[in-house]
Amino acid sequence: MFRRKKKKEDLPENMEEVVLEIKALKEENKKIKGEIKKIKREQPLFLKNIRIKRFNPFQEEGGNQSFSVAALNEEGSGVVITSLYTRDGSSVYGKAIEKGKSKYSLSKEETEVIDDALKGENKKT
Repeated sequence: MFRRKKKKEDLPENMEEVVLEIKALKEENKKIKGEIKKIKREQPLFLKNIRIKRFNPFQEEGGNQSFSVAALNEEGSGVVITSLYTRDGSSVYGKAIEKGKSKYSLSKEETEVIDDALKGENKKT
């Protein structure tokens, strides 16, 4: 990064030092540009559409202690994780999502949370 000289004795004494400093800054700038290009290439793969939906799968008992979480990238791929809570324990399921679809059957809540994530909606449920 660009370093600001603090002391008078730290200033370049001649043009050769100025040129060396400029070359170093150009090289560092080139590295930063390369890193930015890499991030832009990888950005569509980042999980950034994350939504959660709480629900009660058993109307006769308990509250909304079960949940589904969808974590998707720009392409609509990622994962949906569901936890079903009962008095006897809880079960956790994970299903891969590719472009908004899963090769596994999805519950109503899983479908809803995936749809919310695909739309980028921020609903409170």
